Amino acid sequence: MPLPSYMALLAAIVLGVGGQLLFKAGAARSGDVVRQFLDPLTIAGFAVYAASAALYVISLRRLPLSIAFPSVSLSYVAVAIAGYLIWHEPMGLPRLSGIALIVLGVALLNFGS
Repeated sequence: MPLPSYMALLAAIVLGVGGQLLFKAGAARSGDVVRQFLDPLTIAGFAVYAASAALYVISLRRLPLSIAFPSVSLSYVAVAIAGYLIWHEPMGLPRLSGIALIVLGVALLNFGS
C-alpha cells in the first residue's frame, strides 16, 4: 500500500484523538450541556474531528476499508492512555488487557499475511 495513504490514516487517527481530548477538556470545564457545546474547546474539537474525517476519506483512496477502519481503533488506545495521564482516569488490568488486544488485532490486520 502506498505510504501517503498510511500517512493520511495516521494523521486522521492523531487528529481524531486530539478531537476527543478537546471534547473532554470542554466537558470538564462546562457547567451544563449547552455551555459545553458553546465552549471554544468543544468547537475546536469539532473542527479537528472534521479535519480527521477528511484525512480518513483521503486514506481510503488506496487503503482497503477492512484495514483502514479497524486501524482507527488505535485511537481508543491513545485516548485511554491520555485519559489516564491527563485526567487520572483508571487504568487497571482489564483496560490494559483490552488495549493490548486492540494493538494485537491492528498489527495482525496490517502486518499479517
